[in-house]
Amino acid sequence: MEHKTVSIAEQVFEILERDILTGLYTRGEVLTETKLSEKLGVSRTPIREALRRLEQERLVVGTSRGMRVMGLDKRDIDDIYEIRARVEGLAARRAAERAGDAQLEELRRILDMQEFFTAKEDSASIIDADNRFHDMLYRLSGSLVLYDTLSPLHRKIVKYRRVSIGNSARARESFAEHRAIFEAIAAHDPDRAEELLLRHTVNARKSIMSQEEN
Repeated sequence: MEHKTVSIAEQVFEILERDILTGLYTRGEVLTETKLSEKLGVSRTPIREALRRLEQERLVVGTSRGMRVMGLDKRDIDDIYEIRARVEGLAARRAAERAGDAQLEELRRILDMQEFFTAKEDSASIIDADNRFHDMLYRLSGSLVLYDTLSPLHRKIVKYRRVSIGNSARARESFAEHRAIFEAIAAHDPDRAEELLLRHTVNARKSIMSQEEN
């Protein structure tokens, strides 16, 4: 899949989505076109387009004063993992069936990065490597539908994944799970890849939900 040129509205959307999902903008906070335009240094048109997309994503809701931040609650997180558990395994299966040597080598390089940063306990870089691993896995499925379904869901839980990966024991477990998934994909074993990806998603959900309960 080719990368497209990113418009200003798309860049604004990605910035605002990230800031909402990481908690920079808290639940209940009101965002206005004027203030965001001043803060980001862009006109109100791309701000308006980005806010419209965020409303479609149910991350904000319109009020008389502006867009109120909704963010995600515990039920939302649970639903996201339920969907991922049912769909992401299919992406791993397709990847095991379709991945070529060059794609596997790229996935291996990403995994090596994750191993390096896990050893250093560099949480921010671990998250980045984790994002890259899953993004590449979705690409290896060869399905735009799977990619467009899973990629936004993976982004939406970034705040909670950061807390989970901040636990060094879970970070090591996650790397080991990724390594096993990679080996199954490289062996072109779709059943094994799907099983391991499902187990990884279940373990990630347990880790995050346990953090929410503490």
